[in-house]
Amino acid sequence: MSSNFYSSMGGLPPQTELLSSKAVFTTAYAVIPRTVMTDIVTSVLPHWVGTRAWVLSRPMTGFSETFSQYIMEVQPGGGSDRPEPEQRAEGVLFVVDGEMTVDLDGAAHAMRSGSFAFLPAGARWTLWNKGTVAAKFHWVRKRFQEVEGLEPPPALFTHEDNHPISPMPDTEGRWGTTRFIDASDVRYDMHVNIVTLEPGAVIPFMETHVMEHGLYVLEGKAVYRLNQDWVEVEAGDFMWLRAFCPQACYAGGPGRFRYLLYKDVNRHMPLW
Repeated sequence: MSSNFYSSMGGLPPQTELLSSKAVFTTAYAVIPRTVMTDIVTSVLPHWVGTRAWVLSRPMTGFSETFSQYIMEVQPGGGSDRPEPEQRAEGVLFVVDGEMTVDLDGAAHAMRSGSFAFLPAGARWTLWNKGTVAAKFHWVRKRFQEVEGLEPPPALFTHEDNHPISPMPDTEGRWGTTRFIDASDVRYDMHVNIVTLEPGAVIPFMETHVMEHGLYVLEGKAVYRLNQDWVEVEAGDFMWLRAFCPQACYAGGPGRFRYLLYKDVNRHMPLW
């Protein structure tokens, strides 16, 4: 199944552009549309060269608190030998454009559009763009929650082509999930999946649950119900949902609607 992931970040709007936007930040959710991911909101990170980042989410007290998500743009020859500054942070990388090489414990892994990597907390890794065009990827970071008596999760490198879409029950294949990590493996405390809805498919109920979400639209467009609001989203938009925010979706077409989904899983709720 071919993919056409959105990767046209950057630039600036013309002076003739209207100020109105679907950007919104509420107590239950935020929508960061692709139109605001311009050159003036990028970050430069320590120990990275030839690289800039758009920070889509970060832990915030009283909102989503478990993860941070970046869009990274690494120019040819750019990268880092010290990419992750936090010893307890685990990460997921998902490539949307270009190619790059991740070296983990001396083993090199070539990554291209559709490639996925899980990097355990404390892992020694580097990332460099040895190609001729910019590499663009999502980087989801989370503080790993250790469990006594449970071994830590191993690293994982794979590609979406290796993971058939698993259809949701009773949907006739119209709504499905690409799972890179075994859902029953409790060593992992985070999942990053791809959700795919065919034109006309719906999430037909208001999901309300403890998991926090980052949803980045990779392809297509849809109307999302977030808390009490209907929000139209398209490829390149990001939705940031705190725990228990009601959510549902209608994929209007004409093409399929796909998004990269983060959620925290497989752990007890901390009580202090």
